[in-house]
Parts: sequence; C-alpha cells; structure tokens
Amino acid sequence: MNDARIFLIGAGPGDPSLLTVKGHQYLTTADVIVYDHLVHQRMLSLARPDAETIDVGAATPRPLDQDAICLLLAEKAREGKTVARLKWGDPFVFGGGGKEALFLHEQGVPFEVVPGILPGIGGPTFAGIPVTYPDAGDTLTFVRGHEGETSTPPKVAWNHLAQVPGTIVSYGAGPQLAAMVKALRRHGRPATEPAALVYRGTLPTQHTVQGTLDEIEELVSQPDHAEGAILVVGRVAGLREHLRWFDTRPLFGRRVVVTRPRAQATELISRLEQRGANAIEVPTIQILPPEDPTPLNEACGRVESFDWIVFTSANAVSYFMQCLLAGTNDVRALKGVRLCTVGPVTAEALSGYGLRIDLVPDKGRSEGIIQAMCRDRDVTGSKILLPRGNLALDLLPSKLQQAGARVTTVIAYRTAPVNLEAGGPDIYRLLLERQVDIVTFTSGSSVKNFTRALGEEQAVDLLAGVDVACIGPVTADIADQLGIKTTIMPSVSTVPSLVDAIVAHTQSQATRTEDRR
Repeated sequence: MNDARIFLIGAGPGDPSLLTVKGHQYLTTADVIVYDHLVHQRMLSLARPDAETIDVGAATPRPLDQDAICLLLAEKAREGKTVARLKWGDPFVFGGGGKEALFLHEQGVPFEVVPGILPGIGGPTFAGIPVTYPDAGDTLTFVRGHEGETSTPPKVAWNHLAQVPGTIVSYGAGPQLAAMVKALRRHGRPATEPAALVYRGTLPTQHTVQGTLDEIEELVSQPDHAEGAILVVGRVAGLREHLRWFDTRPLFGRRVVVTRPRAQATELISRLEQRGANAIEVPTIQILPPEDPTPLNEACGRVESFDWIVFTSANAVSYFMQCLLAGTNDVRALKGVRLCTVGPVTAEALSGYGLRIDLVPDKGRSEGIIQAMCRDRDVTGSKILLPRGNLALDLLPSKLQQAGARVTTVIAYRTAPVNLEAGGPDIYRLLLERQVDIVTFTSGSSVKNFTRALGEEQAVDLLAGVDVACIGPVTADIADQLGIKTTIMPSVSTVPSLVDAIVAHTQSQATRTEDRR
C-alpha cells in the first residue's frame, strides 16, 4: 500500500506529452500541485478542477526559497492533502528535489519520487544531437547551471574537465553559459570543437544554434544574450545535420491559432504539433448543456416514437446520448429509429455508441441532408427528431416540413462565447505584431465570436496578412459574410483533413518562395 502524501514528479524537459504515465496518474488525482515556472502550463490542465495550484518560481531557487518550499509541502501533507510537486526535468538532478525529499524524511512525511526526462537529454535529442556516440568519447558530463544572471561558472575542476574527451552538457542563462565556455577554452578545449545551444528544447518554439566552440563563445558573450539554453560541447554536436528530425517537420515554426472549444481542441492541437506547429489555444466558444433540459429529456423519454433522428454535429450526438443514457432508456430504444448524420465526424461520434447509421449524405450541409432524405423516399408524415445547438439555422427543419415531415426540434446543447481577455494568450497583440501565421476555424460560431471579440472591422484588418483555415464550406461562408477570406479549406470537413490541407498549403508556399529565389 502506498502511504505517500507527497509525489516529487519530474515534469520533463518542456513538452507536456513527455510526462511519464505514473506522473500523469499522480498529477490528475492530486489535491495540491506545486510547480516550477518552467513547467508547461498545459500540464496543469491535467489537474482536477478543484485542485489548488501553486507556482513557486524558478526550477533551481535560492536556499531561502527552497526552505520555504519544503515547509509548504510538509504543511499541505499535514492538512491531509495529496501533493504533486512538479519539477522541471528530473527531481533528483540539479534541482532541489533531493533537499525536499530529505526534509520530508526528517519530518516523517511519506513521499515518492517519479523520475522525469532530463532537459540535458531531451533537448539535444529533439535537436538531433545524441549526447553519446560510439566514436565521440566514452564520457558524458553534466555540469550544473542555473537561470540566474551570474557570470561566475560552476565550481568544477575546469582544467581537468576540459581535457576529458567526451560530451559536456549544461543548462544555463547567457552570462553563465559564456563563463563556462570561456573556462573550457581557457583550459585547453579546442576552439574548433563542435558545440550547440538548444533553446526551449522539445517545444514547438525550439531553436538550435550550431557552430564551433569559438563561435558559440562569441554568441553567448553578447550583452543581450540572456535566454536560458542547453549547451552541448563535443563531437556529437556535429551529428545534428544528419539526425535532425524535430525541426524539419512540415509545420515547424508555424504559429497556428486554434479557436475550437478547449474541451474539443485536443485532436487538432495534437495533429498540428505532431507536424511541428506551435499551436496557440484561443478558444472563442464553449459548449454547454441547454439552459432548459426539459424538451431534450422529454424527447429522449419517447425516442422510440420517432421515425428518424437527424444529427448535424458531434456535439448534438454527445449531448443527446448523454441525456438518453442518463434516463430510463438505453441504446435499445433506438432499435426501430433510423439515424442520419451530417458527415463522417458526426457519424464516427454516433458509431462510438455501437449504433449503425442509416444515412450519411454525400454533401455535409443542410441541403445535402434534405436531398438525401427526400431523393429515394417519401418523408410525408415521417416523425423526425432534430437535436441541435441553440444557434442552428431554421433551413433544415423548414425544408423537411415543406416535404411533409413532422419535425421536432430540441436544443441539445448551446454555444456560448468565451471572454478572450480572461487569461490565455493576448491574441490581439499577437495578430497586431504579426506573430501568427494561420488562424483555424472549425465552426461558424467560432468565426462569429472571434470577430465579435476583436471587433468586426479590426478582425478583418488583423487577419488580412494571415492565412485563414476553415474546416468546411459552411464555416467558410460565414467567414466570407464577415469579410474574412478563407485561404485553406479541405475537401472533407474533418480535423485530419484540415491539418493535411494546412500542411499542403504551407509546403506550396515554401515551394513558391524557393522558386522565386
């Protein structure tokens, strides 16, 4: 039985997906999360909604700060709280994790340590630099650095270290990196030896500088060079040009805004980041239950009385099925009811409940549903249930009624705007400063709320130099009505197709740029 109340968890080098499975398990169940500021903010989204989160600053704090952190951890444990202590990298490597663990031991507070990927390994790996290689020496030396602006190198025997024929890895800010490189050079490390600096390792904004030790020394000695980086010194740094993989992906360096609701954005963000993009989350809408659930509950209670149920979105499927399964019915109540979905994404959402879809129109719009339902059958007198969002247009139920159907519409969910100023990235500033390459829209409501938040005229101006990617023609039509030109649109209205279209557009742009050269 695990009696630990404190879990010292290595958060890894930056990319939140590199958190270990055990770390994820403890993080999602903790009452309190105490974290370093280098820990990726998206990792905190794994916390329970009611969990307390505490930012304790730098990953390698001053001794006084470290004592305060130790007291905080013990205090929370004595309150009966389960605490996840998130530490950048690994808890026991060049951080305060060892001191925190020893303090907890002395206080009689049970703890567990969950190792994490070292930034000194993860960062170089993502830069295409193996920190060891058979012909590059038999030693790997990690040198402690820190984020402070000191120009004093760590206290190591530089005269001996400079003579060891292997790889040296350290993390530090500009002044300290400069001091370390100077110490190596002063004690005989060759000026022509390969070296590299990896900034923001494993993140979509990763940047790698490669050169000789002399060239790296000149760079980090510049007064404005203060950003922290992983320094790699040794022959392995010369392998980068052969082993690069992370920063050669098709969308690497592209800044792509995702306006989809946060709860539904995971797939789009994941696919964009897998292709190297820097996904910027700016949810403009949120999907909520209906304000009055009575009509939906009543429809679910007599669902077997309908001939057809038409789903026009995956959200409609999700909220309808939640309501159906929460009542006295289950999926067997749909046995005699025919099911129609607007497109493959909605069909996939419904199929996830083990249901067979009777009709998926070729055209994923209201007109396509009307044509498909009325082409091969007479819907006169058919009882059709249409669960949908609060902002849905009346075209579909109106046309079905004109064809003789008896249509019941119920609000299955509602779309509400999100305040863009309430935390998150400053999208207005990012667009104004041309720090966005692509903005994605996956629904008409996301376009409307995006433009409403920025101001319609300002939104048009700000998006003038940005590629706009819409998931399908309905979304693109609404964007066009608001004066926003769609430059990217897939042939199939799905998230994978949208990302593929973004990749194809980006590669086409790169080819045209290369041809002009």
